[in-house]
Amino acid sequence: MALLQHCSVSATSAVRLSFSSSAPPRASLSLHPEKKSHSRRMICRAMVQEAAAQGIPSVYAREMERLSAKESLILAFNDAGGFEALVTGKITDLQKIDVNERITTLERLNPTPRPTTSPYLEGRWSFEWFGSNTPGSLAARVIFERFPSSFVSLSSMDIVIKDASTRATANVKLLNMIENKVILTSKLTVEGPLRMKEEYLEGMLESPTVIEEAVPEQLRGLLGQATTTLQQLPEPVKDTLANGLRIPLGGSYQRFFMISYLDDEILIVRDTLGVPEVLTRVETSSSSSVVENVEYNS
Repeated sequence: MALLQHCSVSATSAVRLSFSSSAPPRASLSLHPEKKSHSRRMICRAMVQEAAAQGIPSVYAREMERLSAKESLILAFNDAGGFEALVTGKITDLQKIDVNERITTLERLNPTPRPTTSPYLEGRWSFEWFGSNTPGSLAARVIFERFPSSFVSLSSMDIVIKDASTRATANVKLLNMIENKVILTSKLTVEGPLRMKEEYLEGMLESPTVIEEAVPEQLRGLLGQATTTLQQLPEPVKDTLANGLRIPLGGSYQRFFMISYLDDEILIVRDTLGVPEVLTRVETSSSSSVVENVEYNS
């Protein structure tokens, strides 16, 4: 779509192009922007001001403002050090308040009035930002309080939302040569146009996977011995190790949250304390469809 491709065209020509298409304008979401972020934000802001001054319909001026706010938020994530800095606690208070300011700016421009029943909600999402009391921060805290950062790292966290259920995955790496996954499944209940309830059903610790090429030469002999020992274990034990450790939760833990922003690329939710989580889309769900006439649970 020609409209607002990283704010590289003038406001007048961008809007002229938008009238020639029936599809809404769309920006390409990038987690690795160019360095001249300040200049690009100034250009986007100037475009919005110019559009309003020239009497361009407000719907397009608002859309341009929304796309600018999205890019500004992603740039703030990168300026703060991204996911790695977030989970290791290396983000400063100034960076935190800057990100939160941009989150509230984008929430004000939410294009989806009923996000809990929107087809945009389903799909695979990657965590970019979470607060101190969210499930993401709790997982990071458990890991880093028990192991030094030189021993373990949390490389990424994502969640798949489909058919009123979720599957959240934390990808953990030990000594940069052993990969492991911690998985949490839950059930979602629609409580209103913005509010949902999440009930946790099961936690699972998958069997670790050794990255053989990352194993030092002096340890490869021990790795071979360990592999041989595992192969000699009884079948029930091997099956347990292969299938991972499962912890049934039975819905004993739950939380409520509100979706404050949703489009085809960004999801923002807030918990009961108002702490935000920001996720970016990795892929859509093939079965996503519009949901109508939903009865909310009270």
